[in-house]
Amino acid sequence: MPRGLPAMEHADLARHGGCAHCGLPVPPARRLPSGAAAFCCEGCATVFAVLEAHGLTRYYALAKASGELLPAKVTGRGHAELDDPAFVARACTPLPGGLFATDLYLEGVHCAACVWLVEKVPSLVPGAIEVRLDLPRSRARVVWDPSKAKLSDVAVALDRLGYPVHPYRGARAAESRKRENRELLLKIGVAGAVAGNVMAIAFGLYGGFLHGIEPEYLKLFRWTSLIVAAPSVFWCGSTFFAGALGAFRARALSMDVPIAIGLLAGYAQGAINTVRATGEVYFDVVTTLVFLLLAGRYLLKRRQGAAVEATELLSSLSPSSARVLADGETREVPLEALVPGMSIEVLSGETFPADGRVAAGRANVDLSLLTGTSLPVEVAEGDTVHAGTLNLSGRLEVEVVSTGEETRVGRLMRLVEESAGRRAPIVRLADRIAGRFVAVVLALAAVTLAIWWHVSAQLAFDHAVALLIVTCPCALGLATPLAISAGIGRAARAGFLVRGADVIEALSRGGLMILDKTGTLTTGELAVVRYWGREEARALVAAAEAHSSHPVARALATSRPPKRGPVEIEETQGGGVVGRVGRHALVVGSPAFVAARFPARPPEVDDRVAAWSAEGLTPIVVAVDGAVCGVYGLGDPLRTDAREAIAALRLLGYEPSILSGDHPGSVAAVALALDIPQDRARGGVSPEDKVASVVGAKKRRPVVMVGDGVNDAAALAAADVGIAVHGGAEAAFTVADVFVTRPGLNRLVDLVVGSRRTMRVVKRNLAFSLLYNVAAVVLAMTGVINPLIAAILMPLSSLTVIASSSWSRSFAAPRRTSWR
Repeated sequence: MPRGLPAMEHADLARHGGCAHCGLPVPPARRLPSGAAAFCCEGCATVFAVLEAHGLTRYYALAKASGELLPAKVTGRGHAELDDPAFVARACTPLPGGLFATDLYLEGVHCAACVWLVEKVPSLVPGAIEVRLDLPRSRARVVWDPSKAKLSDVAVALDRLGYPVHPYRGARAAESRKRENRELLLKIGVAGAVAGNVMAIAFGLYGGFLHGIEPEYLKLFRWTSLIVAAPSVFWCGSTFFAGALGAFRARALSMDVPIAIGLLAGYAQGAINTVRATGEVYFDVVTTLVFLLLAGRYLLKRRQGAAVEATELLSSLSPSSARVLADGETREVPLEALVPGMSIEVLSGETFPADGRVAAGRANVDLSLLTGTSLPVEVAEGDTVHAGTLNLSGRLEVEVVSTGEETRVGRLMRLVEESAGRRAPIVRLADRIAGRFVAVVLALAAVTLAIWWHVSAQLAFDHAVALLIVTCPCALGLATPLAISAGIGRAARAGFLVRGADVIEALSRGGLMILDKTGTLTTGELAVVRYWGREEARALVAAAEAHSSHPVARALATSRPPKRGPVEIEETQGGGVVGRVGRHALVVGSPAFVAARFPARPPEVDDRVAAWSAEGLTPIVVAVDGAVCGVYGLGDPLRTDAREAIAALRLLGYEPSILSGDHPGSVAAVALALDIPQDRARGGVSPEDKVASVVGAKKRRPVVMVGDGVNDAAALAAADVGIAVHGGAEAAFTVADVFVTRPGLNRLVDLVVGSRRTMRVVKRNLAFSLLYNVAAVVLAMTGVINPLIAAILMPLSSLTVIASSSWSRSFAAPRRTSWR
């Protein structure tokens, strides 16, 4: 959606010649006498009228505070499919008192003013009890009384406010994930409260150790610590015990094993010493460990489910209903009611709800969802159309062939989920040594126990527990996640949203980097890249094409300032335009369209049409006053920094490759411009073929996939690292491992350099933690330190790792001369 002007008071906008709702310029045909409110489109007019009629004009003041307004989109649909019993049974939840609740996806919400306005819907619809908006997810929670209002009434009200409605599919699965997160957060809260209280009691015990304490208070503090620590260890810490038990059953040693043994040993030894009223207790150390480790586990868990959320997003943005043609009538049905063989109607500007064959009509279709190509494709009777693609012009009757998960976009969504679910995280450096580390620590603890048993059973147990405590893998476990977390935070400030530690590690190693062409290496917008002919003809073409909304017309209209004067044109779908600009007769269109009117033309015209077509450009021929006098070559121009970035990535150990759904000739031309070998550049590749190529390449080396469209989503999920570039589709950056928030291909270079710097910090942290553990083992086995000293020393290694990670400058802006 295009950005609006900075928000002004809506009453002032008409005087400034802007839309009274969004502030954008008002087309001449919609302008009204001075002082009257004018609007850039019907959507803005509808929303403005609703706000005025219901006293909700405070929205404009809130929008002004947020910084901008956007043009409104109003579909005018009745949303009868939301009242269908099948939809209610599948997507709505009964509540006490006869109420129902469901989640809806809203288009166009973007600021706090939108939240305020959406949550005012109950004042517009009697029977709407509550509407709550989750702004980051564009998800509205609607509670209504079906005896007083229908869900479609609420949807129509939201639509009239400029927020088109879609069912939020997958809401129940999202609710299940939310419950799991709530349970983990509850455990973290309990563990934190317990750790704070036990630590406060420990201060009293430490004070008594230094200055003396009455026996009855010593006993009270010990027993209180024992009782208070129990819920933290046995309920909050059950996560680690379950992990350790699973590791034993699998005959493997995970990081949960020494943690579980250390927690049990520390608590058991403290309990024994409490009962015996002798020795040290370690409840403060144990409860603090549980709290810190659970907090780290929660941060890791937040990343899970990304693939499921991505497929839910794709599903939510698809149509929720279709118009079925039967017995000469049209009726709207939920998407779930479509079956193969039905005949449906798809109008201009609508998205196809199912895969099918065109039974009647002709139209241009935007296939960018599936192919990424920037040019629309004309379809006619007998051609295949796919769910999720957009009808740009004309009415079509379509015979349904497949629906839901069986459509091509449904299969792509399944590929996304399967690829992400099948992909194991790249093994971190700490995990590579975890098994050996755990085995060595357990063996050394057993040796310590055996050696000191001959001296004293109490000393043997104390020294073994001290070894387990002082070598608790906190520093080792923190070495990677802390450095990565600090790096991810700095990456976010530098314009990279990175999903996890494995992404940083994988990016630092080099390998094969597969890049999509349209929108990634190129700007993603159709533009004039070649021209031959009379220069004065370009102003005439710009004037004629300024009156069309076709993508080709927009490219021609913006290539030169238009000639002033009266314009009369007639547009032929799929062909071109014929008309007059001032005193000049003009014909602009495809080579076949112009050749049908002017068979005789200069040979240079045919030469350029053939040559530019071979390059994947779209030739457009111009005739002025009965003579063919010019040829345009339309294409998708390269980004200005593409050549520099590709050269830098080679120096960093990456081999660039291109996979694109665009014309093979266009892909070959881009590869030639970037010095990429032709055998590393493939055009005309379907989304399914992209996935197959990525999976095949992964067997030989690490693969990074860079793309921007929905058609890239499955390949992004299948790669070791998927990167969605700035300006791409929302579905692409939802499934990607990295989202680049700023434009430019040099940002990929900065990302790789920052990842390498971060991994250097990880290695430094690991080296320190291993050296610390070696020294600690020697001190514990020789009896130099007891469990209390061990409990004091243990956090020092973690603090050092924290300091090392905090002081690093991993994603500081690199100089272009220091890519290595």
